[in-house]
Amino acid sequence: MKMTKQQLAGMIDHSLLRPNATREELKKLCLEAIEFGFKAVCVNPIHVPEAVQLLKGSKVLVCSVVGFPFGTHSHKTKAFETGEVIRLGAQEIDMVIRVGALKENRDREVVEDIQSVVQSAGGNPVKVIFETCYLTAEEIIRGCKLSVEAGAAFVKTSTGFAEGGARVEDIKLMREVVGKDFGVKAAGGIRTLEDALKMIKAGANRLGTSSSVAIVQEFDQIKKGGR
Repeated sequence: MKMTKQQLAGMIDHSLLRPNATREELKKLCLEAIEFGFKAVCVNPIHVPEAVQLLKGSKVLVCSVVGFPFGTHSHKTKAFETGEVIRLGAQEIDMVIRVGALKENRDREVVEDIQSVVQSAGGNPVKVIFETCYLTAEEIIRGCKLSVEAGAAFVKTSTGFAEGGARVEDIKLMREVVGKDFGVKAAGGIRTLEDALKMIKAGANRLGTSSSVAIVQEFDQIKKGGR
């Protein structure tokens, strides 16, 4: 295994997006992110201010979600929500695409929706969540092209709240479409080191998971075992 634990941790968005998440769980999330060197924490908008304070002085970024988890908000609502979480201190945005519009070939509507978030993010990276379990390969390809056109920084597989999560074949397809210099985030159902490494090998350069600690601890165990 050529990757180091630090490199693996630096690709992970340590996530806490359950609606019943408590402040104590948020504190634990942020302390773990600092301890293990995760790239970011990904939290709901209501938790952004406290996450910013808990992570103050660290290198861990605060990511928040917009139009989550269905993507069915108006683009004006998504734009306002984006501006609000950026004002509160979020440094990255994960937004949910208009899945229905993408499936119905309403491409201009999809682009305008993403652009509204990109513009409100003020230069902060925007990741576009597709919910790939609902999409055909052709729809994933179009979604990738539209996300690039709209100025996003990443395409992302899933919210983790739908019927399916990240799949290797979808990551491979997304990477093929967006090219080597664009971001691809795998999220949804990544619970083990094997899951994580499969997604990275397929082309993901960011992982979203709530099993982050277990994954890096498994990495340590394998290293100690000489594998």
